[in-house]
Amino acid sequence: MRKKAFLAAVAVLMAAAPVYAAPSVNGSTGLINTPSADVLQEGQFSLGYHHLEEGNAGSFVFSPAKKLELGVAGFRYDSDSNRDNQTYFNAKYSLVPETVVTPGLAIGVEDIGGEDKRTFYAAASKALPFGFRLHAGVGDGRYDGVFASLEKTFNPVGVITGSNAFPATTLIAEWDGDRMNYGARLSVVPGLKIDAGWRHSETYIGLTYTY
Repeated sequence: MRKKAFLAAVAVLMAAAPVYAAPSVNGSTGLINTPSADVLQEGQFSLGYHHLEEGNAGSFVFSPAKKLELGVAGFRYDSDSNRDNQTYFNAKYSLVPETVVTPGLAIGVEDIGGEDKRTFYAAASKALPFGFRLHAGVGDGRYDGVFASLEKTFNPVGVITGSNAFPATTLIAEWDGDRMNYGARLSVVPGLKIDAGWRHSETYIGLTYTY
């Protein structure tokens, strides 16, 4: 009986964990404006595009070796935003993988070249029952202390619209060290996600693909 209960708990937690990591607006795999402890698997890559109120952001992230993730994010701002275009070079390394009972841990740096704010951070991520997942970390620079986020995934099982299953949808709320951000991430097909929400009190929409 105990074994069955344990296996059921494992199944619930595995269902809560994302199948594919996806880049945040700033390029590192994560949520909206904050990183997670997730890293791409060796040989994987992600492409991302986000339309922001003040301009556009594009990112490319790849894993050249086990536990290591490298990426670049380019910000191209509208002329009336009075901001210079910027390019972030990012790196993240997984220290401890997430398990059923322990969180994953990773360290990373964003904007290595210091075009805006070079930021070092440590992040932890843990899947919880019922589709919830918690992320928290500390960092300097842009994060200025503690950052945290909570996501809740709604599985499409049993939710049918016509002949098509409604896509798995993840709702996100995060504190990025400065403000609260809110968004939704829809898994259209394996690896392809649509993001939309409010970042720094302004709307955004994005499209990411992980292979």
